[in-house]
Amino acid sequence: MNDIRPVRLALIGLGMATRPHLAALGLPLDGVELSGVMSRSRATADAVAGPAGLRRYDGIGEICADASIDGVILATPPDQRLDLVEALARAGKPILMEKPVERTYAAARQLVEICDRAGVHLGIVLQHRFRPDMQRLRELLDASVLGEIVAVRVDLPWWRDQAYYDQPGRGSHDRDGGGVLITQAIHILDLMLSLVGPAESVQAFFATTRLHAMEAEDFVAAGIRFRSGAVGSVTATTAAFPGGAETIAIDGTLGSAKLCGGELVVTWHDGRRDTFCAPSGTGGGADPMAFPCDWHAALITDFADAVRRGRPPRVTGRDALHVHALIDAMTRSAREGRIVAVPPVG
Repeated sequence: MNDIRPVRLALIGLGMATRPHLAALGLPLDGVELSGVMSRSRATADAVAGPAGLRRYDGIGEICADASIDGVILATPPDQRLDLVEALARAGKPILMEKPVERTYAAARQLVEICDRAGVHLGIVLQHRFRPDMQRLRELLDASVLGEIVAVRVDLPWWRDQAYYDQPGRGSHDRDGGGVLITQAIHILDLMLSLVGPAESVQAFFATTRLHAMEAEDFVAAGIRFRSGAVGSVTATTAAFPGGAETIAIDGTLGSAKLCGGELVVTWHDGRRDTFCAPSGTGGGADPMAFPCDWHAALITDFADAVRRGRPPRVTGRDALHVHALIDAMTRSAREGRIVAVPPVG
């Protein structure tokens, strides 16, 4: 690999979400190089670019015109992406984009289709799919050792203080697209769908607790029916002080598996119990970024390899539409007080 030119990336957006990206890119990643950054704040861009010897881009046109840039990490808030994606797609620049894809399922689908029409690969930062415990559980499910999956239980007991929601646009529909569901729970919901398949219908309840002054919800409870016939439950909140690790439990006819805080425990109906992987932080407490950058490193390395080989990244924009379709159905269900079908993703 040393004789192959590294894949050169530009980073657009330098808010909180880019901290693990910058940490991962500071590691000796195989065949990856961060060449420049772009931010609406010139001072922020200079503070990042200067010490690292990176180029500061002052506009999307400069990135699109730079033939040395092989791909882009797009980490702006979701309400600031349409024009950027259109420009990058026209320029043929592959994109690795922070979650959520957009604020609504329809808007997310629009961005995915822009890239599809341009023949540009779009990857999404759903880095939890690269967790070792998650990948081990995927192997067990692929081998059908748990038997037929009958139920799924998801719990996200996270904490965010009021200062978090006092930031402009945080927890709003216009900028973020909603609250705990699309900003925090999207990760574990994506894991759930990637493990057990698409949802068929959902009935959800949303609330904003007295612990937060914010526009959108900080508490969600829902029941789900999957197309496979399995059923599931979801609870998610950012009002669970001091915050804990999210959990996903999968119950099969031969055993049950539980992912919690980086640890995977499998309990078999015949009495055996196996533990895989080591616990790790996942960002459930007061510091949203209190998790290792290893998952981002693996995701960025996969994206760079995809750019080099001309293949889709492991988590594509179309893959992410499944969780957006579920979130859209949950939102409509909570507003209308009824069971709502989850639209299929074509």
